[in-house]
Amino acid sequence: MESIERQQRDDAAPPGQGLNAKLNWLRAGVLGANDGIVSTAGLVVGVAAATVDRGPILTAGVAGLAAGAVSMALGEYVSVSTQRDSERALLAKERRELREVPDAELQELADLYEAKGLSPTTARQVAVELTEHDAFAAHAEAELGIDPDDLTNPWQAAGSSAVSFTIGALLPLIAILATPPHIRIPVTFVAVLVALALTGSISARLGGSSRVRAVSRVVLGGAVAMAVTYVIGQAFGTVV
Repeated sequence: MESIERQQRDDAAPPGQGLNAKLNWLRAGVLGANDGIVSTAGLVVGVAAATVDRGPILTAGVAGLAAGAVSMALGEYVSVSTQRDSERALLAKERRELREVPDAELQELADLYEAKGLSPTTARQVAVELTEHDAFAAHAEAELGIDPDDLTNPWQAAGSSAVSFTIGALLPLIAILATPPHIRIPVTFVAVLVALALTGSISARLGGSSRVRAVSRVVLGGAVAMAVTYVIGQAFGTVV
């Protein structure tokens, strides 16, 4: 029942409300998928360079997938929890100041709008009206840039990272296990680079940056990672 009511509130929210949470979820998802592809591809390519047996490749790939997913989820949870704690501390401080020095806070809000280009009279009037409507929300938005109803969610980021890492990691693992030994590595290289180009393109779209630059970075990084682990696998595989 609570989840239904929350969904109804989200559907009725004005445009932009909840955007922070959605972007946080997408960012964590894209980064998780990219890391899953690169780290698992490097691992299985290195092992495949040392042996043609599927057993060691499968074991290394699954172990890397599990460890990576847990690591990504934990890292995102800690990072986003720290951010959320900072936001809550700032909001608590703002509540206290509004309670203890409301006149000073009103003037501060007016000064903020005046700094944005409003005349002193208009800025004061805007500050007064916003304060009468919801002083806390007005200060949180104008002074802190925080929506009190849209704080970052550490569990959402952690879950998104773990799931996306797993999905990304499955691609090189399937590619290298589903192909004959003599073409395993080339097929995996191609599949991984295509997947990285896709995640780089999505990342650039979300961030509004250059798609060519973003794609080039992740593709080059993935190629280097696989090349390095391939060389290491060849060297140590031969020694063993």
